[in-house]
Amino acid sequence: MAVSLRPGPPLRFITPSMTPALRRYIDNEASSAAVLLVASLVALLWVNSPWGESYHHLWELPVRMSLGDGVFELDLHHFVNDAAMAVFFMVVGLEVARETTAGELSDRRVMSVPAIGAVGGLTVPIVIYLIINGVFGDGGEAMQGWGIVMSTDTAFVLGVLALFGPRCPDRLRMFLLALAVVDDIGAITVMAIFYSEEIRIGPLLVMIAIVGLFVALRWVGYWKLTPYVFLTVALWFAAYACGVHPTLAGVLAGLLIPASTPQSRGRELVIFGRALIENPSADGVRLANLAANSTVSANERLQSWLHPWSAFAIIPAFGLANAGVELSAETLNAALTSTVTIGVAVSLLVGNGVGITLFAIAALRSGVGVLPGGVRYSHLFGAALLAGIGFTISLFITDLAFTDQLLRDEAKIGILVGSLVSAVVGAWVLRVMGERMPLCSPAGDTAPPQLPPLPWTAPGFPAPFPR
Repeated sequence: MAVSLRPGPPLRFITPSMTPALRRYIDNEASSAAVLLVASLVALLWVNSPWGESYHHLWELPVRMSLGDGVFELDLHHFVNDAAMAVFFMVVGLEVARETTAGELSDRRVMSVPAIGAVGGLTVPIVIYLIINGVFGDGGEAMQGWGIVMSTDTAFVLGVLALFGPRCPDRLRMFLLALAVVDDIGAITVMAIFYSEEIRIGPLLVMIAIVGLFVALRWVGYWKLTPYVFLTVALWFAAYACGVHPTLAGVLAGLLIPASTPQSRGRELVIFGRALIENPSADGVRLANLAANSTVSANERLQSWLHPWSAFAIIPAFGLANAGVELSAETLNAALTSTVTIGVAVSLLVGNGVGITLFAIAALRSGVGVLPGGVRYSHLFGAALLAGIGFTISLFITDLAFTDQLLRDEAKIGILVGSLVSAVVGAWVLRVMGERMPLCSPAGDTAPPQLPPLPWTAPGFPAPFPR
């Protein structure tokens, strides 16, 4: 009699193996967590060293772009936050579009539970933060920080899961990625609506026209990247002039760039490939390359080029520019009694842990969705605690929410404390549950399922065919 290697209830369905594109995306995100951590530690040490003033002077350096008589200028800090981070948000949009269009996350059964859980991870932390600052605090500007606690840092979450999570955590990675997708959409929407300046109608109409051009290119099936890149740059300038945060342009572009490939492209590739064999000229090579590119979606080609830059250059630069908090005795004493610091830290840990778990369990009990094979409630709770690591977008919204530097520093201390505790507690829960309830068999995730023995192999059973 076969004995199940998976404790707990029987599997309701088997999650398919990750596509190479999804695995590459997750590996880049997990690897970038180490670089982001180093950059953030450098920022903390630098700003609290005798050379701390040079840290501030660096990010105040002007960055100028000129075209004819027109001059566009930002300081280095805002160039990183407003321009470079648009690339990061564009990669997020590209990944959301690809995985919800043609990837594993297009399956409603896979998406339902993490999506509903993410709603809990968005709302419960906000409620906790508003209660702490409204009831125990003085209100005022501190109440504007509610958006800080609603984000999950995908890179750090996947990095911690890779280092300290259970054996064969692919199914948990997919669950957390689906959770982060919905979480990012919510955080970006909130940022665009509640943390933007006064909207200017003229540039807004220009943004709408550019979005219309994106839609037209998608409709005709245009697959070359050049017009999409130019439209993205134009959309960024229009968003900047409009008053919405310009990183919204990156998200919109990522969502609008086609994630699917026309089926007819394979036939064109065969035709051009045969032409290249018959006539291996420079024109033949160029046409064959074009045909090969046309068989891969514009979304995937652009993401494969941008994601390493985003993961290993832009995000570490963002950490270096924003994680520098002066940990003076005065700042730390203020943080110990600050409702902003306490509200951020408690909301990240407790809000995500409780909110995601309860909402996900409600989705499971109502029959809306199911957990991927092998994932148990204990793994779900550990993943919800890890989702309390709200570093990148939390720091990003902190700059938008507060004008008072002291409140910014207090919020950043809360982000650091809450994220660290969430990482430690979530990793411990997953490690313990990973040992007690492994997510894969000892042979690995790719081992074929054990099928029951055929009847005629049993001793004494007559063979079905004459020997």
